[in-house]
Amino acid sequence: MNYPLLIQTWPDFSDRIQTFINRLGLDKLALTCDHCALRVNDKTSAEKLAEQFSQHGEIISNNMINGRPILIIKLRQPLRLNNQDIYCVELPFPSEKQYPVEGWEHIELVFPSTAQTCEQLVSELIEQVPSLAAIIAGSTDIKTKQSSPKGDNERLANPTIAFKTNGICVKVHPLGIETIIASEQG
Repeated sequence: MNYPLLIQTWPDFSDRIQTFINRLGLDKLALTCDHCALRVNDKTSAEKLAEQFSQHGEIISNNMINGRPILIIKLRQPLRLNNQDIYCVELPFPSEKQYPVEGWEHIELVFPSTAQTCEQLVSELIEQVPSLAAIIAGSTDIKTKQSSPKGDNERLANPTIAFKTNGICVKVHPLGIETIIASEQG
């Protein structure tokens, strides 16, 4: 896994993600994509990618989350998803979990909300996109996961709902990654 290969595979990944966003009905909300994320299975690959991405941007966060380093790299030249610029890339160092496919894995969308819990976020999302109720209830082939990931220094609640299908994932949360990073500095 390397930076040139990731850039080469981005168009296919972004097409698949956009199709999934449309299937979920999230396209109707005009949400902002604040970052995309990679998955790698070994520390050496993660270190190599961190070095390569650093040549195209700046590491703006290196935080311990669930016991492992997760880097956020802000690119000088954004990636494009449909009509949006995505400047931030999340590079989690591997845990014990092995991913069947390394490379692009998910994007995260900001759903403007004051939700402090996953239950509140689910309620607000279903109010805006009623068809999500069946998905969140587990009545479709789309898997969902609710979590409230938190870095060691984060001060803000950012409940998250992840929608997964066919090796890709769209996560929805109220606060963008740069807002979360800024909260760590306070």
